[in-house]
Amino acid sequence: MAAKIPQLVILIFSIVFHEVAHGRIALWRGDTTARDLGRLTMNPIPHIDPIGSILVPLFLFFTGSPFLFGWAKPVPVNPWRFRDTKKDMAIVSFSGPASNLLLAILASVLFRILLNSTGESGHLLVQLLFFTVYINLVLAFFNLIPIPPLDGSKILMAVLPDQMLESYLKIERFGFIILMLLIAMGFFRMIIFPIVQFFIFILTGISL
Repeated sequence: MAAKIPQLVILIFSIVFHEVAHGRIALWRGDTTARDLGRLTMNPIPHIDPIGSILVPLFLFFTGSPFLFGWAKPVPVNPWRFRDTKKDMAIVSFSGPASNLLLAILASVLFRILLNSTGESGHLLVQLLFFTVYINLVLAFFNLIPIPPLDGSKILMAVLPDQMLESYLKIERFGFIILMLLIAMGFFRMIIFPIVQFFIFILTGISL
């Protein structure tokens, strides 16, 4: 159980990094909202969501779950400040998953270097680097699911024709319920996890 405490720290760092990436790219594209509200900091406190950042990770932690997961408060974005509303919103939305992919790649490089130098897959730091790869791939691909309020939905909105966009927006109020149903039906296990497994093998050479 104690070994999961560093994993919890890595999880929180990863989801905060994800949200800060949204804010940084939004600022680059002309929206200062996140900066004005103090959300461009890596200090986790302004980003903490009581459910996603505390209750869910702690529940998984204390129930001995084989994995940890969570989310932070979304960084506020005002798309009307962008130069090109649809295009810039898609770029800002993709920046979150992209930041997690970047962390996964960096951690995988360090993982391979340390594993080759120590030859010990059970080494604590090796295991934490592997977890960093794993959790960031999970965060990246889960957030790319095109269901509101996940980032994938905002990317999809940028390419949908206006006549289809109105219908798509109607499901936003049911987005969380749809996600919970998909997870309960094994969507994560059947679709997302195999993708994560594939990229873990590509990045680390380890098969789950």
